[in-house]
Amino acid sequence: MDIYKLNLRHLRAFLETARAGSISAAASEVHLSQPAITQALAKLEKTLGAALFFRNRGGIFLTEPGEGFRDRVARVQDHLRQGAERCGRAGGRKRSGGFQHFDHLLTSAQLRALLAVEDSGNFSWAARQVGIAQPALYRTARDLERISGVPLYEKTAQGIELTPAAQALALSTRLAYAELKQGIDEINAWLGHDSAEVVIGTMPLARSYVLPKAINDLTRLRPEIRVRVIDGPYADLLHGLRHGQFDLLIGALRDPVPADDVEQAPLFDDALAILARSGHPLSEQETVTIRDLATYAWVTPPEGVPTRVLFESLFSEAGIAAPSRIVETSSQIVLRGLLMGSDRLTILSPHQVRLEMEQGLLSQLNVELKAASRTIGLSTRKDWQPTATQSLLLDLLATAARKRFD
Repeated sequence: MDIYKLNLRHLRAFLETARAGSISAAASEVHLSQPAITQALAKLEKTLGAALFFRNRGGIFLTEPGEGFRDRVARVQDHLRQGAERCGRAGGRKRSGGFQHFDHLLTSAQLRALLAVEDSGNFSWAARQVGIAQPALYRTARDLERISGVPLYEKTAQGIELTPAAQALALSTRLAYAELKQGIDEINAWLGHDSAEVVIGTMPLARSYVLPKAINDLTRLRPEIRVRVIDGPYADLLHGLRHGQFDLLIGALRDPVPADDVEQAPLFDDALAILARSGHPLSEQETVTIRDLATYAWVTPPEGVPTRVLFESLFSEAGIAAPSRIVETSSQIVLRGLLMGSDRLTILSPHQVRLEMEQGLLSQLNVELKAASRTIGLSTRKDWQPTATQSLLLDLLATAARKRFD
């Protein structure tokens, strides 16, 4: 189902009817006639494939899936309301410009156009992304600008960029539609065909055992579930999480927490070691000192990554200058190739290269590391409310993390 084809006014009519328990009371709130609301609710139920209300002499009441969907739609409306407020503040909207509560006037077409322009940086490319003619998308994008009362788009040398006001609205829009998607997934699960998609951002260590184990267990229990695992630089993953493009991140936790709207939960602490190719000159030494390590070239992760911080503190605490001959990479494939083809060293969890160590390709140096570990865990949005399937995945991840030490 294309969530951008759902009518936002119909969703608002549904929410007001659920709150009031009456179509007539909802009609005055959303400025629609009673027949129009009745028609809107019928169309929404047909689209979702589930009855949201049942009626008897006592009035109109929510069904079980209707109750869950009401909560999701309420969160959708909250995101859009907050986005409109932030948009107005960031744009310095004057009282004479736009509509005070323009979130009530938003359409899915307008918000889809906003996100497409943000993604593509060009009205023509945005139109192709949405699948409509460029003039139609341009008019829709400008209609949103008109009702908001603030500039949303600005020309740059690179194309079209969103203003800070538009970025605030786009962020809330993405979160709103992520919420709506979860609501639809919950209805489908209630109907007996749980074919939701779970999107996970991942960093290296979790990919080796914990995440594959949890995914295999999840898909055995929920065979129709689709799982997307995306890796990349931490900054990109964090951006995707905060914008509703990922359900959760798993990997090394940051200290302090990277953003106010993100929370972290530990899964396990992972010890680190100094690794090199088998047959490395230092692999024959009974004891390896920090000064020995400083004489070799290294492979390190980029700055800001917890393992890089540990690498730098390893030498600073010993009063020795850190090696300057380093190659930075986040790719385990590149790291493996660099270690195998040279005398470079790296600081890494042995679990990440367990197969290479079992095959005798890499070895752990006999170095005493003080408190060299990092915490691996989950990062989620603070206001995230997981579906039953997402909650099951969280439980399975915790179980896999415990079994890792069995």
